[in-house]
Amino acid sequence: MREIVLDTETTGLDPSEGHRLVEIACVELFNHIPTGAHFHKYVNPERDMPDEAFAVHGLSAEFLSEHPLFDAVVDEFLAFIGNDRLIIHNAEFDLKFLNAELKRCGKPKIACPVEDTLLMARRRFPGAQASLDALCRRFEIDLSARSKHGALLDGELLAAVYLELLGGRQPDLALATAAAEAARTVVERVLRPARPHGPTEAELEAHAAFMKKLKEPLWLAEG
Repeated sequence: MREIVLDTETTGLDPSEGHRLVEIACVELFNHIPTGAHFHKYVNPERDMPDEAFAVHGLSAEFLSEHPLFDAVVDEFLAFIGNDRLIIHNAEFDLKFLNAELKRCGKPKIACPVEDTLLMARRRFPGAQASLDALCRRFEIDLSARSKHGALLDGELLAAVYLELLGGRQPDLALATAAAEAARTVVERVLRPARPHGPTEAELEAHAAFMKKLKEPLWLAEG
């Protein structure tokens, strides 16, 4: 089963107020495990970068001006996600920006099934903090590389969080599966003919000769 962990960075909180997407990353999972394949692009938002947003992700307007517009990477992005399930933390936010960019390019909205890890975390830990940072701390996932938000790093962290929300990885799963498979394996045995238990002709003759040597054996005496 293929799934795509997706994260974005933006210039602000609402595309209806003129804010734009500036970074997008997708991490491929197969059977919930990262494959190493990913999609990652910085995007020129064609506008300034508010100080509040810059403080979150550190992406300046000058840096982003050297990168392509969204419509130059949209086909590659859509080809990468295909029709597979998207795993997103606070999916409403990211989808709102992605669909706004798609509309600007004349593309239809994203129709992939979506799993929101924020909702998963709130169902599993009611009343507890459910940010990506909080979940990484809860599951003891290393956050040392996360000095600022970044779509690719956050996608990789979210992939680890998602696995924990599903119940966690079992390190001995492969060994257990192999053992179970071995237990089910039918060992082909070589069938040998039954060992004969009756006396041979030579054994019968030797027994008769021995009996003749006995004098008045007890089992022949009259009772």
